[in-house]
Amino acid sequence: MSTAVEPEDAVATVRAAAAVPVRRRRRLAVGLAVVVVALMVVRVLLGGFTVTVPDFFRIVSGTTIPGASFIVMEVKLPRAVLGALVGVAFGVAGAVFQATLRNPLASPDVIGVSVGASAAAVAAIVGLGLDDWGVSVAAVVGALGAAGLVRFVAGDHATHRLVLAGIGVQAAMLSVIHYFFTRADEWDAQLVLRWITGSLNQADWSTIGVLLVVLALLLPVTALMARAMRVVELGDDLALSLGERPARLVGLLALATLLAAVGVAAAGPVAFVAFLSGPIARRLNGGRTTLLGAALVGAAVVVGADFAAAELLGGTNFPVGVVTGVLGAPFLLWLVATGRTRRRSA
Repeated sequence: MSTAVEPEDAVATVRAAAAVPVRRRRRLAVGLAVVVVALMVVRVLLGGFTVTVPDFFRIVSGTTIPGASFIVMEVKLPRAVLGALVGVAFGVAGAVFQATLRNPLASPDVIGVSVGASAAAVAAIVGLGLDDWGVSVAAVVGALGAAGLVRFVAGDHATHRLVLAGIGVQAAMLSVIHYFFTRADEWDAQLVLRWITGSLNQADWSTIGVLLVVLALLLPVTALMARAMRVVELGDDLALSLGERPARLVGLLALATLLAAVGVAAAGPVAFVAFLSGPIARRLNGGRTTLLGAALVGAAVVVGADFAAAELLGGTNFPVGVVTGVLGAPFLLWLVATGRTRRRSA
């Protein structure tokens, strides 16, 4: 004997099922935000030079404490804030690339966007003698140029070809970096190293201010256009049948390219952050793409790696990109292995 389901009950069931991912996403965002804040607190207060919480608030409020004020306001706090902002930029950029192109390898640091920015910056330093903002502008132009070249070589609707073209462009850009590095003098060589590995050593409030303004402009537009990703992840044919326009996706990828470019311009090509942020956030979010989660994961990775690079590796202040590069590859292999194990047990 079958029991009829009332329409009101069916609607309530559907709404309850739809609310589950929303609640999970909110809990994930709150949890990751707490992790990011905790890592920033650790980065600022702990390490070789420790600062108490009362002293920190006194310094921030304007009280001068000899030694401590300079270290907090000019070294530790700028690095923590810049690391978080750069991580947000890389995390969102990587998640957009991977979700839109439906390929976990399609992140800015794999398909040549980040290396294109670095190559342009190195060429500007060694070949043109530029510095400061001139080099940053060159990095943004280089990222956009590399992305355009990859897109031109791969053609339209060719995700796998795009990744292959990106790897080829990345190899070419690395050759450019190595060429200019061999021609650099001793002073320029020190500047070039930042554009090879990625570093927060030169963090300052002017860079943070510009990056904050740029992110405030790009992130809301990216979030608005990212609604198309949920449809695109279902496949090109279904996306087209639902009225999703290719131009919208091209615009979304252009925004992601800009996010990656400004991240590189601010701190250099911090390895693996864009690559890992999206997969980690999806794993934590039950397999669903979340830009906010990827942004917070990216911030946590950069801030945590910078603390490890500056304070935990035998007293040597390594660039943050060294730590993310060393830890990123084995962690990615771990993600792949655990994902395969879960599929077999399912």
